[in-house]
Amino acid sequence: MTKLSVNINKIATLRNARGGNVPDLLKVATDIQKFGAQGITIHPRPDERHIRYQDARDLKSIVYTEYNIEGNPQHNFIDLVLECKPTQVTLVPDAIGAITSSAGWDTIKFQDYLTEVISEFKRNGIRTSIFVDPVLEMIEGAKKTGTDRIELYTEAFAHQYSLGNEKGIEPYTKAAILANELDLGINAGHDLSLDNIKFFKENIPNLLEVSIGHALISEALYFGLDNTVNMYLNKLK
Repeated sequence: MTKLSVNINKIATLRNARGGNVPDLLKVATDIQKFGAQGITIHPRPDERHIRYQDARDLKSIVYTEYNIEGNPQHNFIDLVLECKPTQVTLVPDAIGAITSSAGWDTIKFQDYLTEVISEFKRNGIRTSIFVDPVLEMIEGAKKTGTDRIELYTEAFAHQYSLGNEKGIEPYTKAAILANELDLGINAGHDLSLDNIKFFKENIPNLLEVSIGHALISEALYFGLDNTVNMYLNKLK
């Protein structure tokens, strides 16, 4: 079964909109795990417009499943990850002020940099993953950095699937086959939803984990959080 890690950034966005502590991010993280999700993902950004750095610290004692921290490995982020020591760190090449992630790493251009950062995290016992587009050269480049896993950036697939084009999965299947041959673990995320997750999972061999936030929280407005988490779990069997 592919593991479900729930990104709770949108819960933090809602909390921050009014100040105070409603909704309670820590309680939501606890409840999501009780509902059956196998992990919690956060993506703190430098402006802390949703997840705050202190949230990352506070969640350390709350998350008893898999704790995944995503972000651009700038100095403050690296220090935060080394302090929190999550199960996994996912490296994402976000530009400052980006609304959301928009591309994977160029693992050839930034190979030396990624290798250095990944080595530091692995020395501290933290599993590493690199956010990549489904481009074979980028998968090969990721292998050379020493990363444990890749996370396939799935926006292009989700867009094509919404248009009825199931062939949009083909680059992802080819990327997954190569990753398996290179002994790289495979995660995936971005715009995956209840509509497309089953099809995606069925076409990605050895998909270990998906990280889903925006769609899941939006769907939970209609179906409820407990029900929505379990709807995903059923589709990922």
